[in-house]
This record gives sequence, structure tokens and C-alpha cells, in this order.
Amino acid sequence: MPLIRDLADSVVVVTGGSGGIGAATALRLARRGAAVVVGARRPRATAHVVSACQARGGRAIGVAVDVADPAAVEALGRRAVEEFGRLDAWVNNASVAAYGTFTDEPIDEFRRVIETDLLGVAYGTRTAITHLRATGGGVIVNVASVLGEVTVPYLSGYTTAKHGVRALSGAVRQELRLAGDRQISVCVLLPSSIDTPMYRHAANHTGVRVGPIPPVYAPDVAARRLVRLLEHPRREAHAGRAGALLAQQWKLAPGLLERVMGGYAGRTTFRDEPAAPTSGAVFAPGDDESALDGGWHHRRWTAARLAALGVAGLGVAFAGWRRAHR
Repeated sequence: MPLIRDLADSVVVVTGGSGGIGAATALRLARRGAAVVVGARRPRATAHVVSACQARGGRAIGVAVDVADPAAVEALGRRAVEEFGRLDAWVNNASVAAYGTFTDEPIDEFRRVIETDLLGVAYGTRTAITHLRATGGGVIVNVASVLGEVTVPYLSGYTTAKHGVRALSGAVRQELRLAGDRQISVCVLLPSSIDTPMYRHAANHTGVRVGPIPPVYAPDVAARRLVRLLEHPRREAHAGRAGALLAQQWKLAPGLLERVMGGYAGRTTFRDEPAAPTSGAVFAPGDDESALDGGWHHRRWTAARLAALGVAGLGVAFAGWRRAHR
């Protein structure tokens, strides 16, 4: 079911709202007149987003929250209801990332990525269901990634968590349906590579600077699709055509695409600049100003990259043809 009220009359919590997809979503909601509760770890950046939302005509407040803390997430829900009287939608968007091989990445960083990117979604979903039941219904959007459908090297914790977000969302949908809670929708957004500050804030143990796998889309591509999910819920939706295409190819020939994407990610993740080992913002955030993007979306695909993916597509098509004609 969609929102039970018009978006302009709705109250929406957005975690990870101080930059990237979360900030772009908050601003888009504000332009539509929604009341937005921006939950994030960075006070100055959060305040910047709240001010921008208010300047666009929306009601907005900021709440400091670390989604890896279940008590803090519950407090976020209570604060939203105290300020605006109810809750109509909840967006679980907060994420951190850590780059490195699985055996080289510090295990406490791996654990922290899971706690934030998967358990944080679980805590948010539980809190949202409690308040949405009291309201009479609403929508939960859990932001996963195309990496919740496919895998790439050097992001094992992030990829594991995003696969888990899809599984968790499916299980919760089933339970709500069996319980008769048909007024609550649980959706999953699967963005392609999005130009967010997350890459700049990621932990990094590769020895070189890292960045998103191209093509890279602007944050508003994901925000636009996310807001549409609030008004027209569906189980899962992609943001960015490249990710949708990749997911389709992966289903047809997972073994082939696993090899192709492993090589492609290995070539495009790393930059020719040394980087000292860092935990980034995995455990504690900086407090720089809010930024919608990270300066990556201007990157273009080279002819070699396009050719490589074209060959992969032909291989997938051939694999599918062979399967159909066995």
C-alpha cells in the first residue's frame, strides 16, 4: 500500500540524511512539502540539510543518531512523533564502507560495516513498524545497492550487508502479510554506483585511493526513484539503468559475470594515487559540511570499458541461449 496521506502531509524519517542519497531525498521531499526528520551522525552537515529543506518550503528537524545503536534509533522514532505527531514513512539509508581484501581488512571494521549497513536497517525497520502501526500504515524504504544482487571484490562487508538488506526486507514483508498488516509496505531500493561522499569517507586498506565503479549517477537519480517508491510502493526498484542491466545479466550467467565483474571492479576501483591505511568514518564521523555528491559523476566510460561490458553482455546472451536450447 502507498502512503495513506498525500506526500505533502506526510512525516518521513531519513537516516544517513547529511549527504549523498539521504540529503538528496530530504531535499526532494521538502520541495514536495513533506515534514522531514533528518537522522545522521554529523551535526553541522545535518543542520545544513535541515536549513536547505526549510528553505525549500518543507518542515524539517535534525536528530543525531548512530543507526548501529538500537536505542538511538528508537529515540529517533520517538523524536519524530513528538515533533510532528505521527510517522508516515521511514527511509533506512545510512551506510559506511570499508575497502580491502577480506583477509586484510581489520575484523572490527568488517563487523562495524555489518552493524551499520544491515543491523542499522533492522533497527530502523523494527522502530518504523511500531510507529506505522499506530499511524494506520505507511511505507518503509530500505536502501540496499546493486551490490545486494551481485558481488565485487574489496567490499566484502558492504556487499554482505546489502545482500542481507534484501533478505531481511523479504522476510519482514512475508511476516507483515501473514499478520494482516497490509497497510505497511516494505520496499528495497537498489541504486547503481551513486556519486556520494561515502567513498571519500570509507575505510581503506588497499594502499591506493579508491572510488566508485563506473558509470556513476547523480544522487538525485536515486532520490527521485526513492520518492516514487513512497507514493507507488513495489518490492524492489533499481536506480540507474546500468545496475538494472547488470542484475539481469547476473541472473542469466552468474559464473561468467562473477569473473567479469571481478576483473572490471579490480581495474576501475583503484586510482593511481597512494593512500595510507585509514578507518575513515566507519567508527566516528568527521563533521565536514554536507555534500550531495563526491565529485565522481563526471567520470565517463572509456571505449575499453564499454567494449569489456559489451563482450560480457554477449557472453551472457550466449549463455542464456545455450541454456534455453539444451
